[in-house]
Amino acid sequence: MTDFVMEADMEATPSTSYGDEDQHPWPYLQDMFKYVGVNDSSTSYRMKCLLCLPKATEILAFKNSPSNLRKHIERKHVHQLKKYGELTSAKRKRTTETPSTSKQTTLVNTLTVSQRSIDKAVVKYVVQGLQPFCVVEQEPFRDFVKELQPNAKMMTRLTLRSMIDDAAKGMKKAVTEAMRGVDHIATTTDCWSVRRRSFIGVTAHWIDPDSLKRCSAALACKQLRGSHTFDVLANALNDIHSEFEIRDKIQRTTTDNGSNFIKAFQVFGEDENNNVSPPEEDQEDQEDQEGGEEVEYVDVSALLNEDDGLEFQLPKHQRCACHLLNLIATVDAQKATSNEAYKKVYRSTFGKCNALWNKCGRSALAAETVEDACSLQLLRPNATRWNSLFLAVERLLRIIKDKGGGPSESSAQT
Repeated sequence: MTDFVMEADMEATPSTSYGDEDQHPWPYLQDMFKYVGVNDSSTSYRMKCLLCLPKATEILAFKNSPSNLRKHIERKHVHQLKKYGELTSAKRKRTTETPSTSKQTTLVNTLTVSQRSIDKAVVKYVVQGLQPFCVVEQEPFRDFVKELQPNAKMMTRLTLRSMIDDAAKGMKKAVTEAMRGVDHIATTTDCWSVRRRSFIGVTAHWIDPDSLKRCSAALACKQLRGSHTFDVLANALNDIHSEFEIRDKIQRTTTDNGSNFIKAFQVFGEDENNNVSPPEEDQEDQEDQEGGEEVEYVDVSALLNEDDGLEFQLPKHQRCACHLLNLIATVDAQKATSNEAYKKVYRSTFGKCNALWNKCGRSALAAETVEDACSLQLLRPNATRWNSLFLAVERLLRIIKDKGGGPSESSAQT
């Protein structure tokens, strides 16, 4: 006992710095013992018994066990032994709960993700990120997935393509079912060329009969081969409408004012003027002419088999109002050049603008200089987008005016 416990007065203890600021090695016993410091040998703690106050008593306790503190309680404070046991038992209970919690956390963190979930995540990444199919065969992407899930099996390009085809068929079926319960549908379509390829896109819009919410869905974005003639566009539109079973439900199809679209709907579309009855005088003349002629019988089957070039019919046409306004503004702006005063300012302003646009388009150094000075790139206008043209000219006028080389404020406003 004397080897582990040392009882002495404060005056008899060696001069050692007290470690009040140090952390208590056994916090659950801090009501009974105060931490003083570490022994010179660094193998035990020096603890001060608070039950012995005002007498100062220090006890040496090994770092790996507070058994010497219990022995001191048994020798000097037997009536506090029960309290000491309660404190230590509560500590042991908390200690036994902690490993189970950490073990459960480890189990949760090591849960594996199913192969099906991994495949769905890869398909979603490729489709929504517009990634090429070959990304699943690239080593960096495979290593990335393996780091997240070491047991994951990476699909091939053919498997990815097959899964995307199946997902597209499922989505197409869902959209078709959603529109099957709707009586009135409006569509929008456009055609464009990019990278020497032509495409047509169609979207559908309807009101949900139950929730009265506006719904929209992209029906197609497919490649067109050949020229964008009116018959090619009409055939493509009819195929898309028939594919989704909405030919008889479309009320209007909105397009831009391209001549090919206009002619397609004039030839194959519904024309209300064709349904108007002729005047009564014309009807009487026709009846008189028919009354004087003999009736001729025609084989109906031959008429049905005859190809008149109108094997399908497009819905009614609706021209885009915004596109119309842009065209009107563009044409009016060109007509305004008949005024000599406006024509002079117009040519002077657009001459400088075109010089800047051409310079930035041909020289990377010039484009970088403009970006450093204006914190943006210059907008190049489009003939059918008067709004973008106006904004581009307005920005260039500000730049030219700041540099001191542009027209006066009054002429710019004119």
